[in-house]
Amino acid sequence: MEKKRVEVRPTIDQDTANTLIRRIAELSLAMDKMNIAEYVEFLRNPRRIIYVNFLGGLARGFGIGIGATVLAAVFLLVLSRLVQLNLPVIGRFIAEIVKIVSEHLRVR
Repeated sequence: MEKKRVEVRPTIDQDTANTLIRRIAELSLAMDKMNIAEYVEFLRNPRRIIYVNFLGGLARGFGIGIGATVLAAVFLLVLSRLVQLNLPVIGRFIAEIVKIVSEHLRVR
């Protein structure tokens, strides 16, 4: 028993075709604006990826170091101001913390 192949050709009207052509043109423009070609070229070059990630890691590490330093300085400044207020219990506790930190910084 042989089966006959029937070729089915889809037909679309002119409006649908024009809509598809317009959408494909919009998609092409959107991809061009997103620089997809440059991104794909970037992904094909492993050395460039390593270099960019290395620089990004250095920048993040530097930013973390600076941020932690500034945060610690502000924290110590607030603690020293609290000590100057002479709060009974908290003042002695904070004074001890500031004293320990100051001694630790002098050792370095």
